[in-house]
This record gives sequence, structure tokens and C-alpha cells, in this order.
Amino acid sequence: MQRAADATPSIAIIVLTWNGRDLTLDCLRSLEAITTPHVRTVLVDNASTDGTVEAVRARYGDRVAIVENRANLGFAAGNNAGIRRALNDGAEFILLLNNDTVVAPDFTTELLRPMLADLSIGIAAPKIFYAEPRDRIWFAGGEISLWRGTARHIGIRETDRGQYNLERDIDYATGCAFLVRREVFEKVGDLDPGYLAYFEDADFCLRARAAGYRIRYAPLSHVWHRISASTGGQLSHRKATRKLASSRRFFAKYARPWHWATIPFFFTLDVVRIGGLVLAGRIRDAEPRTPSSTG
Repeated sequence: MQRAADATPSIAIIVLTWNGRDLTLDCLRSLEAITTPHVRTVLVDNASTDGTVEAVRARYGDRVAIVENRANLGFAAGNNAGIRRALNDGAEFILLLNNDTVVAPDFTTELLRPMLADLSIGIAAPKIFYAEPRDRIWFAGGEISLWRGTARHIGIRETDRGQYNLERDIDYATGCAFLVRREVFEKVGDLDPGYLAYFEDADFCLRARAAGYRIRYAPLSHVWHRISASTGGQLSHRKATRKLASSRRFFAKYARPWHWATIPFFFTLDVVRIGGLVLAGRIRDAEPRTPSSTG
């Protein structure tokens, strides 16, 4: 399908925050350089007390729409407030973006490219790097194994040498950054707020795939992510407990009885693998500058 240059669809970028003023301002500053036309940014604030809303209003005025939640609703419900705002405003595409990210100027253009070429693609995901070092991959596609009980990032912690530069279909896109057609939300609904943090993205993508949509990895779209800034670092107790609870919810929903014959075995192997990475210094606790989106 071909579209004329003046027919570029409208995009609403949803940036969720909770007491993440400095991170949020860094993120919004990078969005100022976006080259795609018809892009509108919607900041969703989960009842911050650090002056985030005031700082954004002072810098951007009405150039950034602001949705103020009265409480910290978590990742899924917080983003859902922004999604509803974007749908009501008529956005054709909705992009969820963590506030602890910065983006390349053409990242929306490269996410749109495969979606405009193929209407069966309902969600597109960028290549995401760690903030430091900037060439270390955090996400180059998502893979789900019901037999192993895992939802993993392809390429995580690898140095980018072009080994994941092929555009392809993937099992899921991370909620850190993904672009969605409005009709996908209209058909499959919002993010499931039963997941306070983690796995709501994989759940949403499986529902989209069940409705007939494909999930596409767009490697020319680049984002840099300061990981786990909302949960106290990569190995924080808060992150570990929330991820485990969400993992249980996800696999209880999607795994079949026969999958549970192997899930405990592979779970044990994964614990040993992660422990080895910690001991080898390949995973370390990353102290945040300030809290981020989920609280």
C-alpha cells in the first residue's frame, strides 16, 4: 500500500511518569527533534509530587497534552488513561514510550514504515539499546515460550554489530516503546490493569495476534533506555517481586496443562543462569537518578 507524503497519519505518543521529572524532561527533549509530521505528545502523570507536571507545563505549554491521574495507577492503568485520551482525540496510531528513554529523530518514521506497507501489522517495535553503553542491545524482538515459561528479549546485553538488522515478525513488543494501530485497541481492548508492572505488553500482543494482527520488529527505529528507573535498579527487590507475580498471572492465563510439565525445570535453569550473570558482573544493580513511570 502506498501513501502520499501529505497523508502521513496522526500519532499520539503516550509518556507515562511518576515522580520522574528529570527523566521525563530528557525524554520530551528528545521528542522535540522527531522528523515525522502529525505527532502529538500526551504526558500521563501518575500523581507525581516532584513538580513534574509544573515543569512540563512551564517548558511546553499546550504543545504537550497532560492527563493527571489522581493516584499512582501503575503502568497498565496509567497508560490506559492516555490511550483513551488519544483515541478520543482521533489519533490513528498510538505509541507507548517509557519516560526513561531518549529516541532517534526518525524513530517514528521507521516504526510507521512497515505498518503503512502492510495493514496486517498491528504493532511495531524498535531496536532498543541500553543508555550506557549506547551500542549494547536491550531489545531486538520478543520471544515467548510457553514450554519454558519465559518471555525474553532477543539480543539482550549483546553489542550491536548489525546481527539483528533484519525486519521480521516477533512474538511480542516491549511496552517500553511500541506503536499500535488504533483499531487494535478498538478490537482487543486496553492493557490489562491486572498486571501492575511487567507482562502487560506480552499479554496485549498475544491478544492482538489472536485477533489476526502481526507484531513487527523495525530495526532501523532506535531508542535508548535507562532500564528499571522506576523500580530501583535492574536487580531491585521491587522489580523481582513484581515480575514474578506478573509472570505467574501471564502463564496461568496462557500456558496449557502440558506446558507445566516443563516450566518448573526451565524456571530453575533460568534462575541459575541469571545467578551466573550476576556473579560474572554482566548484570548489576543500576541506581536510578529519579523514579520513573510505575512507582
